[in-house]
Amino acid sequence: MSATRLLVLGIVRGYGRAHGYRVGNDLVSWGADEWANVKWGSIYHALKTLTQAGLLTDHFDIPSRTEYEITEKGEAEFMRLLRDAVRRPQARPDFLGAALALLPALEREEAITLLRQRLATLEEDRDKAQTQLDAWVDPPHVKELFGLRQHTAAGGVEWTRGLIERLTAGEYPMAGEPHSPGRPGNWPELSV
Repeated sequence: MSATRLLVLGIVRGYGRAHGYRVGNDLVSWGADEWANVKWGSIYHALKTLTQAGLLTDHFDIPSRTEYEITEKGEAEFMRLLRDAVRRPQARPDFLGAALALLPALEREEAITLLRQRLATLEEDRDKAQTQLDAWVDPPHVKELFGLRQHTAAGGVEWTRGLIERLTAGEYPMAGEPHSPGRPGNWPELSV
């Protein structure tokens, strides 16, 4: 899965129609150039690739500016990628970062369900790493690898539990709720 693919689909979806500069400007303002290694070239490459795959359509209504709109196929792919990024812990944090940036596209109960699946996987990973850590003998320094895995998974467990609690308490407007940015084409127009 590509975090850039998810982010580009999500931003185009959010605005309903967006040009490449708007997509890139949003991603840079979110710091995605740092946490997801998104670069301007990868944004335009993603727009082109997603259009060729039928996930976006391009419009040339304004001279020298191409605007993109998500297709039905693109909506299905966006939701699949978003759900997977929320549900499945990955070694790289960019997938989760992309999912968090676009989390309001999910209804509250679905987001909580997916996060509970993530939590179960993280708890299993934490416990497995702890078992390996406790049993490891030689070479002794490799034990640190299992300690790191256990610590990372334990941190993920704690953070995921906290997010589930915040969502359960009603924090953050989610899809279908008042003031939610989660509905397609619902993002405010910003001057770019």
